[in-house]
Amino acid sequence: MYYVFLLAPNLIPSLDMYFLQKLLNLKGDDGFVLNEVLVSLWYIMGLWPLVYSMLLLPTGRSSKSKIPVWPFIMLSFIGGAYALLPYFVLWRPPPPNIDEDEIQKWPLNFLESKITAGLSLAAGLGLIIYAGLATGDTWMEFYQYFRGSKLIHVTSLDFLLMSAFAPFWVYNDMTARKWFDKGSWLLPVALIPFLGPSLYLILRPSLSSLLTQIPSVPADSE
Repeated sequence: MYYVFLLAPNLIPSLDMYFLQKLLNLKGDDGFVLNEVLVSLWYIMGLWPLVYSMLLLPTGRSSKSKIPVWPFIMLSFIGGAYALLPYFVLWRPPPPNIDEDEIQKWPLNFLESKITAGLSLAAGLGLIIYAGLATGDTWMEFYQYFRGSKLIHVTSLDFLLMSAFAPFWVYNDMTARKWFDKGSWLLPVALIPFLGPSLYLILRPSLSSLLTQIPSVPADSE
């Protein structure tokens, strides 16, 4: 955070405000076309908090620290990984127990849905393809922005941080669902930025299936 606020390049502060207005559609059509890589990065950073919500809210909560995860998740839609880092420090396993009724309620029913995971993966794949098809000149232009714009520089680092922490939370979710023996092959895949964790979210078993595997405790008999 010291680097973000004090050391990150900030050659033309007014340029960041202009980019922000364009990305938020607050500025009319003035003839300037935003860099395709920048557009892809901006929108995929809007998808990352959804991926982390699907990893953290079901099995990434902490039963020891008693710190709720949802405020950090909500802030991550604005602050990205920088908002999640304090929770990563405070988090203490194991996760609290989840019953069937909780799984059927909002937001777990939404975050456990394969439709949600599929739409997230499809949107992310489309954005990555869009950036990948950009010309070399477009990428060079983005690199120049990275060297001079605090907004683009910090957002790029945010993407790298999200990508770096995701494999750990995939592993945590996998072990909490007792799926490591079958799903361990997905850990190397989770190293692929955004696409790897998103693919895991589609393939992972549901929490409902985990609950059905837990044997009921027989009543005491004399």
